[in-house]
Order: sequence, then C-alpha cells, then structure tokens
Amino acid sequence: MKIVIGVLAAVAVLAAAGCGKSDDEKKAEAERAQSGRGTITCEGSATTAKTGLPAGFPQPDAVTYVKASTTGPTVVVDGYSDESLEGMYVEYKDRLEEAGYTVTFAELEKDNGDSEVAYKTGGANSTEGIVALRGGEACDNGNVSVHITSRPSD
Repeated sequence: MKIVIGVLAAVAVLAAAGCGKSDDEKKAEAERAQSGRGTITCEGSATTAKTGLPAGFPQPDAVTYVKASTTGPTVVVDGYSDESLEGMYVEYKDRLEEAGYTVTFAELEKDNGDSEVAYKTGGANSTEGIVALRGGEACDNGNVSVHITSRPSD
C-alpha cells in the first residue's frame, strides 16, 4: 500500500510540474488558436497594385485593400473597413451572390468578433476562397480587418 501511495504521489508531483507553461509556450498556443484566421490589418494606405482577385470580385466602398500577394495559385488580399462587422458580413455575402458566386458557407459570430463568407464560382475559370472578417478587439481603432483568399477550384 505504501508503494502505491508513493507512486501516486510521485505522479501527482510530476503532473503538477508539467502544468506551468513558459511564455513562449503560451504564445505558440495562442498563435495556433489563431491559425487559419488570416492576417489582421486595421489600417494602412490603399495599394495601387492589382489585387489579383477574379474579374468582378466585389470590393465594397468602405473597404481599403492594403496588400495583395500570390503564393502558388492562391491570391491573398488584406485590408480593412470602417464599417461594422455585421455590415461587412452582409455586404460581402450579398455582393458575392449578386456577382454570380455561390456562397458555400457563411457565419457571423458577433460575440467572438469574427465572420467568414466562403465562395465558389463555376465554369472554365472557377475559383473558390473565403472572406475572413475580424472586428471587436482585433482592431484597436474600431475598424474591421478584411482577409481574402482566392484560388482556382479543383
């Protein structure tokens, strides 16, 4: 019995010692939790470069695209808006549908300060992607971050 108690006590001590996480470990966990959410852009000057988004892709008046890049076949565009999170969600969703895109997924999480609108087009040059919006605490200045990905469909 003493051996069992001793083993249990040793396991408890080792488990407790492993619970404390370094600042680097906590930061890495936070970054993993944010992965897939895209870059947060709250301000900046409008880019003069072409975005690389498909012809006819909607750009609401309240959105400023700041940066555009291409990695392989994927186009990534970052920007911001001074409109509300809900307003940008509705506008992108509606304007994508009006432009002939199929909205494959749409979610507004006001409590979490984020929203996504996934889209797809058909035809010979079909594309798909997502518009990720981040509001709330993401931008100290009250803006909404806009992160768009677009790539050819399979």
